[in-house]
Amino acid sequence: MATASERRMKNTKTTVYIDSMIQIVRGQKVILDSDLAHIYGVPTKRLNEQVHRNKTRFPADFMFRLVTGEMNALMRSQIATASKRNIRHTPYAFTEHGAIMAANVLNSPKAVEMSVFVVRAFIKMREVLGITQVMEKRLAEIEKRLLLHDSSLRDLYDKIRPLLLPPPESPKRKIGFRAEERRVKYLVS
Repeated sequence: MATASERRMKNTKTTVYIDSMIQIVRGQKVILDSDLAHIYGVPTKRLNEQVHRNKTRFPADFMFRLVTGEMNALMRSQIATASKRNIRHTPYAFTEHGAIMAANVLNSPKAVEMSVFVVRAFIKMREVLGITQVMEKRLAEIEKRLLLHDSSLRDLYDKIRPLLLPPPESPKRKIGFRAEERRVKYLVS
């Protein structure tokens, strides 16, 4: 029997493993049909068959088919994990709700068990994205404050700088008495 700490460790590893399969496509967090089938322990073909048999359970916000450009972009971004597959059809992308619904239509014990980990992975990713958005907002506020402080410091520096410079030199007057007369025209008769 596994201890509680061993089960937690296994659960954490499973959730992290599933996290790596979740991607963002069209602004949504999704998992591809082949990855979902792997998690649920069924062939991709069987997963897709069950999805087609239960089309009404998968509206557009639960699942959508990738277009060729999106699939190529995903494969390029995951060169290390993508194998040279001969793909005739572009894969389906399942959102969080679609992944849960897929576990329900498969109705196998492993699918039900793993759906819990899929949900946890989506929740964890949502939390990470939420934290990122909060941090971005905070950084924008800090940047705004720094720009305001920067302009205030620049104004202060411009006002203090003339006071720090030595006074301009004035022409020195010579010491002593000098009688200076204006030139007077003398009249000689």
